[in-house]
Amino acid sequence: MTGNELRKKYLQFFASKDHLVLPSYSLIPVDDPSLLLIGAGMAPFKPFFTGKMKPPHPRIVTSQKCVRTGDIENVGRTARHHTFFEMLGNFSFGDYFKKEAIAWAWEFVTEQLGLPVDKLWITIYTKDDEAYEIWHDDIGLPPERIVRMEDNFWEIGSGPCGPCSEIYIDLGESRGCGQSTCGVGCDCDRYLEIWNLVFTQFENDGAGNYTPLAKKNIDTGAGLERIASVLQNKRSNFETDLLFPIIEKMCDLAGATYGTQTRTDVSLKVIADHARSLTVMISDGILPSNEGRGYVLRRILRRAVRHGRLMGVEKPFLTEIVDVVAAILAEPYPEISEKKNYIKKVVLLEEERFNSTLLQGIELLNKHVQELKSGGQQVLDGSIAFKLYDTFGFPWELTQEILKENNLDLDKQAFDKEMTKQRERARAARQENEERAIMLPDLSGVTLDARNYDITADCGKVLVVLKNGQLVDEAGDGDEVAIILDVTSFYAEGGGQVGDTGVLSGQVGKIAVYNTKKLPDGTSYHLGVVTEGVVRTGDTVQLLPIVARRCATARNHTATHLLHSALKRVLGEHVNQAGSQVTPERLRFDFSHFAPVSDDELAKVETLVNEAILNAIPVGVIETSKEMAKEMGAMALFGEKYGEKVRVVVAGDFSKELCGGTHVGNTAEIGFIRICSETGIGAGLRRIEAVTGHGALEYINQREKILLAAAANLKTRPEDLPGKLETLNAELKETETELANANAKLAKLAVQELLAGVETVGDVHLVSGQVIAADMETLRSIADMVRDRLPCGAVVLGAISGDKVNFVAMATANAVGKGLHAGNIVKAAATVAGGGGGGRPDMAQAGGKQPEKMAEALQQALETAKSQLK
Repeated sequence: MTGNELRKKYLQFFASKDHLVLPSYSLIPVDDPSLLLIGAGMAPFKPFFTGKMKPPHPRIVTSQKCVRTGDIENVGRTARHHTFFEMLGNFSFGDYFKKEAIAWAWEFVTEQLGLPVDKLWITIYTKDDEAYEIWHDDIGLPPERIVRMEDNFWEIGSGPCGPCSEIYIDLGESRGCGQSTCGVGCDCDRYLEIWNLVFTQFENDGAGNYTPLAKKNIDTGAGLERIASVLQNKRSNFETDLLFPIIEKMCDLAGATYGTQTRTDVSLKVIADHARSLTVMISDGILPSNEGRGYVLRRILRRAVRHGRLMGVEKPFLTEIVDVVAAILAEPYPEISEKKNYIKKVVLLEEERFNSTLLQGIELLNKHVQELKSGGQQVLDGSIAFKLYDTFGFPWELTQEILKENNLDLDKQAFDKEMTKQRERARAARQENEERAIMLPDLSGVTLDARNYDITADCGKVLVVLKNGQLVDEAGDGDEVAIILDVTSFYAEGGGQVGDTGVLSGQVGKIAVYNTKKLPDGTSYHLGVVTEGVVRTGDTVQLLPIVARRCATARNHTATHLLHSALKRVLGEHVNQAGSQVTPERLRFDFSHFAPVSDDELAKVETLVNEAILNAIPVGVIETSKEMAKEMGAMALFGEKYGEKVRVVVAGDFSKELCGGTHVGNTAEIGFIRICSETGIGAGLRRIEAVTGHGALEYINQREKILLAAAANLKTRPEDLPGKLETLNAELKETETELANANAKLAKLAVQELLAGVETVGDVHLVSGQVIAADMETLRSIADMVRDRLPCGAVVLGAISGDKVNFVAMATANAVGKGLHAGNIVKAAATVAGGGGGGRPDMAQAGGKQPEKMAEALQQALETAKSQLK
């Protein structure tokens, strides 16, 4: 049975069991950011399994294209590992369960495929007695052929989960390891798993609790290539008709023979597997790049190229392999044949690009490998791996693989650091590129149109590609570029409005545009990064500005015009625009005015603009002469230069302004405006910032959240909040007065206690002690009161404040005359407590970091004072 016949038989069998046959989903997941690529048959159906979406039918069957690269290094070295494979799957969403799933699996394997019953083994989860009874009682398998296994339970963190049951086939002792312990689950090739039934019947709450699901599901996974190898009696998946024609083609290209050398066989298998992956990935719309899915494709493709080199093939060869892959997959996936020329074009570009640096990169890596070995070292510096990546296009995984072949390793952490540095450099370069005007080389040979902006255009032709300020014919992914098209719908930065962002999508390359600007002559150009593939002069690209961003910008731009007009009406005709900035998030409007705008005036301005919005005034554009625009009463924008023909944006009788920006078609599209702030920015200049549309809604919602949170904290309703605050303020003032009185009484008591412990040296009185004082000011106040009660003497006090300690020392004037120095006294205390300080002879303060040494510090201060009197 061929692979195509097997796939068809499987789909038809489950269609006869009332399953809806669906085509394979794309390898690019839909609305699932948790997945880079589809890697299992059930992956596209996650919303159905979780109940977020209703399936088109409770029973579905597919043969799903899958890509996995978690164990890519094993591809070619084992009989079963692949990066690309097809997963046969029949699924039940709350419909049938174990009894039917097991019975149909057995029926298909034994009756439809004719596999010998005496060679089939079953595994079940250790505690799944229900599955055991079905396999034993209903199917009739003897107990010794049903193996309980602890790891037969499928779950990924919290969420739906359940036990699983697998079907294995015994391929015979000749395929085994020869060990007496060999059996189902052994790592050798004797017992091959061909079918896996997952019984999704529990909900894991993440804390180890499993609750039965109200609706139980079935998720079947059966590897097409594995079953084909059994039916075709092949020792390896690679020898089936799904892969072997690719190996035969590669043998022709390389002048090699399969089955004679292990190393050659590994390369042949790697190329066969990777050729399938790259063909299907490109067919599904993935292009080589240094990020995400594109990086997976690049890694697979370049790994295949390297194995071609190992076989002695130095010229590009993968396009010929793509022909074979397309022929094998023509029946199930006719779109691959339809896109074959496109796929080959992408492959050739990437292969040529890598070939140009591959030899130099391998020479450099081999040099370092020899140096490591001769020096008795085991780890390659990550900076070298980064150079191979950055200069020669080596995915780090490829470098690591070559190192492992030489029993060496890679300092991945150092490589990651170099990657981080490069991203930071690229970010800084992008910012610098945005901030400076582009410097163009001689473009005399290029026909440019200063009016190449057309908002209705959907595609354009690449006239100029600039990289590092130089004209180039092409740019590849990762390159920072400036692109000039014959026509573009991207609005270029000007008149205070930011430039459009989006994507320029060509047949074999994409550019993420992060800004659009104008040359001095008015020609628009795009600043961006090639994110996938290659972009060349002459390419036609699809124009994909971010529509939501443009609409938000248009709302803010039209609102700016309405705001200008409203300000003139409220504040006077002297108001003129002095600058503006219009972004998708907000608008900023600078204008001339001699005083701050009062709250009442701002409210009137905001009301006028919102009335104009609610009146749903049509917004139109008139192209006319400057003179005619003046006669119309159109206002000109600050700092703009106008040609003989100008563009006037008209919003009924409310606003007329000269403007080249994007605007709404009707003021109602703005939604509403909310002024956020009004400030002065210079002599006679004011600035208003405002939001509209979604931005205004978000602003209002955030303010409402703050209001509700404040009301909740004060246990009142939002409308009662002002009165509540007034009451609380009055209570707070009263409490502060009471607290001040209480502190004053406490301070007097503290002074009395301190004076009771006075020490006398001659006629000089010395006072020291620890007091309670929240801050230095309070501490000084207490010290003042003590000093004022001393006829001749000094006081040194300490107080703990958090994890620190404060000290203050004071001396009377006559005590200073006898030799006392407050600065030196307090310094002695602070030194003991791990701090420092000092000051004048009559008053000083200090701090320390060790409150636990307070008593010792005060004693030292006292001893210092006594020593000063000797």
